[in-house]
Amino acid sequence: MPLSIFGFRALWSPYFLLAILLGVVLYYLITVKWRGRFEGSESVTKRQISYFLASMVLLYIVKGSPMDLMGHILFSVHMAQMAMLLLIVAPFLIVGIPNWIWEKLLAKKIFNKLFMLFTKPIISLLVFTLMFSMYHYPLILDQVKLSILLHTIFTVTLFMSAVFLWWPVINTVKGQPQLHGLKKIGYVILSALLITPACSLIIFVDVPVYETYASGEAWLKAMALCVPSSTLAGLSGLGISGPELFTDMPTLYDQQLGGILMKVIQEIIYVVIIGRIFLSWSQYEKDNADEITRQDLLKRQKLTMHG
Repeated sequence: MPLSIFGFRALWSPYFLLAILLGVVLYYLITVKWRGRFEGSESVTKRQISYFLASMVLLYIVKGSPMDLMGHILFSVHMAQMAMLLLIVAPFLIVGIPNWIWEKLLAKKIFNKLFMLFTKPIISLLVFTLMFSMYHYPLILDQVKLSILLHTIFTVTLFMSAVFLWWPVINTVKGQPQLHGLKKIGYVILSALLITPACSLIIFVDVPVYETYASGEAWLKAMALCVPSSTLAGLSGLGISGPELFTDMPTLYDQQLGGILMKVIQEIIYVVIIGRIFLSWSQYEKDNADEITRQDLLKRQKLTMHG
């Protein structure tokens, strides 16, 4: 059965697209048109613009395009959404927003306290792992998918935990938690390991565990998150009983594929990031070889004197 039966609004989320476009316009106004009004502002770079626009395009694809509708039909698509939202959109947004804007936001006590607490490496790792694991616990995910309010709260909170996760790795804002060299690589590897148990449970469980993807009644209620109620009411006579009408893939295979996709996408992204970190660290070592050698000699002299 074609997805077009759900209507244009469910497929393309025009209101969400409008919100994305307004966000892009606001970004342009703040970073270009009105920049002179802000003390300490700097010219936005092409790199920052590219990352911000990429984050907005990906955000729309994940939460506004037909992919979002498919994410309510296939669990595997839902997990691909999560991987893109948490592992690509979040870091792209951090890089895309100029440091001077971050500094303005973090000058507010409430934002500064939140970031200083939740971006501490151990806390950010634990919070993200806990949020991701909780969100995909069957009882919780099924309840979240039946409530627009719960779905919004969980999605926003999970996305913020992803921003906190990436902050120590990516941000270059003065005074904010930052990792360097091997610590940064170790942090990324540990992050990959910590969500492995949650993905493994999804991959290796031998029965469908999510009612909103397996039960026709629960699935139809969950579709109300992205399909207008008037449209759903109009489809009641078509005999729509569940996601099996839109896919030939058994629910269990779809569920297992979801766990696999999450891990594969994560591993690919993390390999790229670790490679970039290593190259950057290696280049830093080469460019500052003399200074590093001098610092090492000073440390040895101090140790010798104390000894």
